[in-house]
Amino acid sequence: MSTQDDLKRAVAQAAVRHVVPGRILGVGTGSTVDRFIDALAAAGVPLAGAVSSSERSAARLQAAGIAMLDLNEVDDIPVYIDGADEIDPAFCMIKGGGAALTREKVVAAVARSFVCIADASKRVEVLGRFPLPVEVIPMARAYVTRELARLGGQPRWRQGVVTDNGNHILDVYGLAITDPAGTEARINQIVGVVTNGLFAARRADVLLLGTAQGVQESFRVPR
Repeated sequence: MSTQDDLKRAVAQAAVRHVVPGRILGVGTGSTVDRFIDALAAAGVPLAGAVSSSERSAARLQAAGIAMLDLNEVDDIPVYIDGADEIDPAFCMIKGGGAALTREKVVAAVARSFVCIADASKRVEVLGRFPLPVEVIPMARAYVTRELARLGGQPRWRQGVVTDNGNHILDVYGLAITDPAGTEARINQIVGVVTNGLFAARRADVLLLGTAQGVQESFRVPR
């Protein structure tokens, strides 16, 4: 019987096939991405360098001998590979469990293709079972908490966590997100919000889903 760790390793291995040799690679954050970086290093795929969404992933990539690049010096990323905390049938996601949501959104925005790697537990019909992370500047935390409560959520400060950007995270519980794009835009309009963990304006293009029957590959736009 496959464990969750087995499923993560399987999708990590499958993701290596989506890497474009000799080009710049975008790399996300999280436990599944950690396994992808290990698989990438073992495969020895030549790269022009990588852009990472977190200090954690950057350190792991550098340890694997992969050159790190500043996104400000990069104008084209063929592929961005990252995990998700939840993904729905339309390939909208909740991300940010690792508090790297803002940098993940920026790198994903530059990438031509977003490959999501996840185990079967992350596939849901409606987003919101996983609390929605919202990154806020510290002085706005209490105000944003009140505004998120007005939207019907139950925000909780993720105490002890400071993002790589020096900000705080509010995790919003109790939302059934039936309109991911609308909810993403509405929360981003709250003053003091840097961004939120809904990836609906920029969804995944490819999903590699680890299941007990093997890795299932699906595309947002059928091929």
